[in-house]
Amino acid sequence: MTSPNLTILTGASRGMGHAMAEQLIAAGHDLLCISRKTNDVLAGLASRQGVACEQWPHDLARPESAAAKLETWLSRRDGATLASVTLINNAGLLPRIAPLGDIPARDLSDALRVDLEAPMLLAGAFLRATAGWKAQRRILNVSSGLGRNPMASQAAYCAAKAGMDHFSRCVALEEAGRPNGAKICSLAPGVIDTDMQVQLRGADTSRFPDIDTFIGLKDKGVLASPQEAAARLLAFLARPDFGSRPVADIRD
Repeated sequence: MTSPNLTILTGASRGMGHAMAEQLIAAGHDLLCISRKTNDVLAGLASRQGVACEQWPHDLARPESAAAKLETWLSRRDGATLASVTLINNAGLLPRIAPLGDIPARDLSDALRVDLEAPMLLAGAFLRATAGWKAQRRILNVSSGLGRNPMASQAAYCAAKAGMDHFSRCVALEEAGRPNGAKICSLAPGVIDTDMQVQLRGADTSRFPDIDTFIGLKDKGVLASPQEAAARLLAFLARPDFGSRPVADIRD
């Protein structure tokens, strides 16, 4: 069985990405998941639902080969059978929480590759491969409030998310003048109870002056569950005005 809706999702093996994958499968979407590891739960869900769920184990700190593989894979598909094709750049990497000068160069490089270079390369591959398709074409970049608000000991993550916001603005301008141009939005999903929040709360207090902010979010119970956040993001993606603002916040 082939679904008329195809979604490519990064970071689908855990957290909010896993929750989005489950909900997309339940909604009948075919999925291509790109994550460090495959997930047997998703494969089982897709089999029972009767939709395709292909999983590529890939470290997006080395994104060139993933982007090339995606472009080839999409180019071989029959876009005429699809009503929609969507790329969700969800994968993220938080390097060591410390001042910039205390972070090893390799850690910084890997974080910038996963958080910014990979979304750009995958988006470029997606746009080239689907340029002639009649299907609705959408790119959802999962951003962060930290891309819009600076924070000490978060230089790499803040910079990458700010870059994600701005490249989304540029792509929106480019696609606006093209036939069936893709709709794109860099969306901050709010605060979510994920492994990244655990990492922030467990940071070295002497190196992370804002640690109490993240401890407080947990203590006050204001963190959304991955399932709740996933449902909000997918509802935003389904809005008829998706892409009217290339940078947005789910809380607006």
